[in-house]
Amino acid sequence: MPSRLNPYINFDGDARQAMEFYKEVFGGTLALNTYGDFGGEKAGDAADRIMHGMLETAGGFTLMGADNPPGTRHSPGNNISVSVSGEDAAELRGYWDALSGSGTVAVPLEKQMWGDVFGMCTDRFGITWLVNISTPEG
Repeated sequence: MPSRLNPYINFDGDARQAMEFYKEVFGGTLALNTYGDFGGEKAGDAADRIMHGMLETAGGFTLMGADNPPGTRHSPGNNISVSVSGEDAAELRGYWDALSGSGTVAVPLEKQMWGDVFGMCTDRFGITWLVNISTPEG
């Protein structure tokens, strides 16, 4: 899978409805994972909220979205970040190093509970970046 760059939108509890709406608008395939899918009992009240959603269309669009993680504040107007993802670890680590080097790291680039390597940072211009290195299937 080549690396991809796409918008990632944060929602305040209505990610499922929003992502289903975008599927109606653009078509495509929608995958939704809840906090409960990955956090089990630790997810608590957020178990049914969306931890990660991805809409992929036949036209090549990719839109990702999620409900804010438990305990974080939703800030409309500042709820969109940019996701860079793929399987080329060297390429993606290079992007991470450049983006986070003069910025602020919120989540270190390391293996996560879903099996991929993931990190989140804000670059020196105030843009939030999500970098996900997928574990190759096979």
